[in-house]
Amino acid sequence: MKLRLTNTVLATAALSLLVAGAAAAAPVGVQILSATVKDKKIDGATVTLQKNGEQSVSANTDAQGQVKLSPTFADDASTLMIVKKPGYSNLVVKCPCNGSTYAISPVMNNLDGMRIVLNWGANPADLDSHVVYPDNHVYFMQMRGADAKLDVDDTNGFGPETITIDRKHVGQRYVYAVHDFTDGSNPNTRNLANSGAKVFVYVGQTLIRTYYVPTTGTGNLWTVFAVTEDGEFQDFNTLKGVTSHDRLQTSEFAGIGRASDLQAVNYSASSQDNAKRLNSQGEAAYHAGNLDEAIRLYQEAIELNGNYGQAYSNLGLAFQKANRTAEAMWANRKAIALASGSTAATVRASSHYNNGKIYEAASQWDDALREYRAAQAEKSNPTYDKAIARMMQNGAK
Repeated sequence: MKLRLTNTVLATAALSLLVAGAAAAAPVGVQILSATVKDKKIDGATVTLQKNGEQSVSANTDAQGQVKLSPTFADDASTLMIVKKPGYSNLVVKCPCNGSTYAISPVMNNLDGMRIVLNWGANPADLDSHVVYPDNHVYFMQMRGADAKLDVDDTNGFGPETITIDRKHVGQRYVYAVHDFTDGSNPNTRNLANSGAKVFVYVGQTLIRTYYVPTTGTGNLWTVFAVTEDGEFQDFNTLKGVTSHDRLQTSEFAGIGRASDLQAVNYSASSQDNAKRLNSQGEAAYHAGNLDEAIRLYQEAIELNGNYGQAYSNLGLAFQKANRTAEAMWANRKAIALASGSTAATVRASSHYNNGKIYEAASQWDDALREYRAAQAEKSNPTYDKAIARMMQNGAK
């Protein structure tokens, strides 16, 4: 017997398909601003929406920094937005993206610099970036610190709010946090958790870290990350409540960002296995001379297993080979912190030595000498001895 479909059934089915298709093809509009110049619109930036690394659609921003794209897929968590423009670091962010404002960061040239960019949604209206380090607290009430500044302060939603650290001081610990100023007197607010806030961290020409505000819990203070005395990133990504409203007192930061508060992250066996697979693919790409692909694969491995020291070590080598030296130093420092097992001393020594070579090439003799001495302390090697002698001949102390 044949199945007979009534006109009503056919019409309903067609309408369902039409609605589903319309949802999948809904236009996505975003605005791109400068991360360092308040309200500066970025024209000519290429914005790409990409679904699972396969389907994609691209368009360029107009004079108002705006662009509207019409993808054939949904604007959801499986979609990435990639923004590129010469002279700026690439921005990669997870969607949904429609109706959002994002900022792109001019390429940084200093070896020990870092730029931190905060974006969020329409509410709360005022989120504030804070960086605290010895004798310094950079935020809207004190926009400059030692070799650091608040470039952009935003008080009406979306952001960006940007802090640039021109030079991180060796031996000092830096803590970055976001305060919900709008709800400053409400330590139990859910508004920060619901804000869609994202923090992008740039080193050199590369977006090296992205943080998404926790969507569970309450609080008006988001402690995002710390950078240790040795330059290693430590992730906190936690919410808590504080009571200041007019200004966030430095004393309230005294209890956040402590190394003792770090919680060990356990990665599943499957994540670790997949990370090893990606690392091996990265090594193959590196030896084939495909540095961009190697860097991408190493970064994906690290996303799956943030404790994978070998992937960080490989990433440092690839960055250095690609002449992205600030990024190489960041990866090498993480490799040093994660080194373990029988090869730990070798990994730490070689990573310190590679950082020393970068400093030497930049004529930063004192910094190079510090790294070469650290390498020598890990493992005896005539190469390290010669490097130390060269720096001392150059007047390093």
